[in-house]
Amino acid sequence: MDDSAVVPPPHLGRPLRLLPFRGLALPPRRVGDPAAVGALARPYRDAPARLALWERTGRVWRDEEPAVYVHEYVVEGMVVRGLVGALDLGHRSADPGDRAILPHEGVHPGQVDQLARRMRRMALNPAPILLVHRGPGEVRELMDRAAGEEPVRAFTDRADHQHRVWALRRPEQLAALDDALAGATPVIADGHHRYAATLRLQHERPGTAWDHGLAMLVDQDDTPLFLGAIHRIVRGLRLEDFARVESGTGTFRRYATDAALQSLNEDTLVLTDGKAWATLSLKVPAEETAVDVLHGRVMPELGVDTGLVTYHHRVADALQHVRPRRDVAVLMPAADFDTVHRIVAQDRLMPEKATSFQPKPALGVLMRSLRDG
Repeated sequence: MDDSAVVPPPHLGRPLRLLPFRGLALPPRRVGDPAAVGALARPYRDAPARLALWERTGRVWRDEEPAVYVHEYVVEGMVVRGLVGALDLGHRSADPGDRAILPHEGVHPGQVDQLARRMRRMALNPAPILLVHRGPGEVRELMDRAAGEEPVRAFTDRADHQHRVWALRRPEQLAALDDALAGATPVIADGHHRYAATLRLQHERPGTAWDHGLAMLVDQDDTPLFLGAIHRIVRGLRLEDFARVESGTGTFRRYATDAALQSLNEDTLVLTDGKAWATLSLKVPAEETAVDVLHGRVMPELGVDTGLVTYHHRVADALQHVRPRRDVAVLMPAADFDTVHRIVAQDRLMPEKATSFQPKPALGVLMRSLRDG
């Protein structure tokens, strides 16, 4: 199979279940530090023994009782709160209408293979897959009641982000959570390749600790994640090339200055080659977004090889990296959550890097060891 191809992850069938696990965590000064996780995990085959050593020497916090956790973090004044649990991967569904989780983009099989090999050796989930939905009120009430109790952890990490963690352990709490989440269909906000690799490992080793992954579920009605755009740079294209876009797809307009930026909206892209500016007003069908039209019609019409496209989360970064009159920066509007959910609920995928959900949970706040089952 072509490793550059993008394929949908397998379907995980309902009900959605987040189950208790024994939480592990890095010290506050190490949370969010990729180097700390690297020191723990590499070489990957030695990660289980190193984790055991770090536990014995107090370099890792360990909860002695399994729980589903409520994790609240504050990043630059933005509060995010979600449930972190062992995601039940025990059954698949061939019926798209029975999916428990909705991916919004595809995965590269080669990258999934590589990640699955690494995860198998590590026997550790260092960070949860991030899921988001509009959840039932019963779950918000459960989290509210938990947040009224003493947290099992409360700290400020190396980036000055605040964290609080509460544990749901009582049988009535867990039973209420099971009932409330049974019909949920969250969207994957971050971690598509980890999700696909975890499903791969569960398929290879059913009946083991790989029957579960690690996931954080955020309610967009409670503490919404910010959906940002991911901008593109198309290498080797000229600004005037976009004037060749067919009228049925969009309308090209030149600008003398960066006043074009004021026109950026849900159906209008802003283009610059580092010197001149333009807009491309798209005809966006219902139940699609500008990024769907860009990748589904504009780029094919212009004969753009997707291998020549690079991605940037900030406008400033895209403008900094565009080579004057040698590339074109394509500044994108952000999609809204409900449109994304409607698209993927119809068993459709969006283009690669269509959205950026922020802020993501930091590495090391809650980890899961596969040795614990």
